[in-house]
Amino acid sequence: MTASGSIRVLSVDDHPMVRNGIAFALMQQRDIKLVGEAQDGSDAILAFRRYRPDVTLMDLRMPLMDGIEASTAIRKEFPHARIIVLTTYAGDIQASRALRVGVAGYLLKDTLSNDLVDTIRRVHAGQRRIPPEIALEIAAHYSADELSARETEVLRGVANGRSNKIVADNLGITEDTVKGHMKSILAKLRANDRTHAVMIALKRGYLDA
Repeated sequence: MTASGSIRVLSVDDHPMVRNGIAFALMQQRDIKLVGEAQDGSDAILAFRRYRPDVTLMDLRMPLMDGIEASTAIRKEFPHARIIVLTTYAGDIQASRALRVGVAGYLLKDTLSNDLVDTIRRVHAGQRRIPPEIALEIAAHYSADELSARETEVLRGVANGRSNKIVADNLGITEDTVKGHMKSILAKLRANDRTHAVMIALKRGYLDA
């Protein structure tokens, strides 16, 4: 906290309405002060350097640089930065990736009105805050193998209705390589077929980025 006793917060989101809602909510709190705002990940890094906030609210999906990339960069430069990720999606993959880079909190935007202030206070106090539904999703898939970046690219092509040949041409690999990736994808996701694999990937957040 600052000498005045306020928790200094930086708000990062590419939607002005979300930032305005957060600003209004924080205005009602005597122990929390909004010190800055940013509209994408690149701006967030610059704003963090300028304001050195106690807690940063970081949107997960933004143009130019997403919340995970920005959080990674900030924590590399400022290892003790306390960051709370905000998202509309509860998939375990994005949550797991955020937690791996050191994010201290993970909030769904539809629960902000109820949980935002409490989460800021908890994270500032050194605690972690993960919604129960997301924690359960992470636990359910804890021992599962994560898809590689290439496998995710292949599955994204399949999700867009492309054949193995077209996916191969687009990625600059052979059709046999695509088939090999699909075999691995089906095994990792425990999917029955391509359509089932896409459904599971969408639910877990692989195709959300």
